[in-house]
Amino acid sequence: MTQTNAEDGAGAGGAAAAEPPLNNEMMFQRSLSGNTSFSKDDEMTRTALAAFRAKESEIERRKTEVRERVQAQLGRVEEETRRLATIREELESITDPMRKEVLLLRKKVDSVYKELKPLSYSVQKKQKEYKEAVDAFNEKNLEKIQLVTKLMDLVGESESVRMNKLEELSKSI
Repeated sequence: MTQTNAEDGAGAGGAAAAEPPLNNEMMFQRSLSGNTSFSKDDEMTRTALAAFRAKESEIERRKTEVRERVQAQLGRVEEETRRLATIREELESITDPMRKEVLLLRKKVDSVYKELKPLSYSVQKKQKEYKEAVDAFNEKNLEKIQLVTKLMDLVGESESVRMNKLEELSKSI
């Protein structure tokens, strides 16, 4: 871990290296107090660790922000889903009575159509019979008129023949 921290801290340690050059006295004091490489390594490790912790806390903070935004959006989506479900129920309640009425009317229309079908055949049959009866009546009526005309002619002829015979008989008497 110290090796990675030392590598990570190289950038942070660069700031420590940019310190003004140490004079002899300071170097001497440091050498007396202990090995300078240990203190620099400790300082670099602490700096790297602090930077790592800062980055980690920043990542956690961003994660929390993203999680909160996602939760808020999910809440809005759930609310919209509920609204859509409510609207769908209202639409179904509006169309349902119409559907029932339409189905009832269709059933009635179908039943009336079933009743009308045989009646239609019956009407057509009766119309055909009526037409045939009218044609037969007209033929018989025409025949009657012809016969009446012939009868009138015969009656007229018979009367004229009778008149002629009567005149002949009256002349002969």
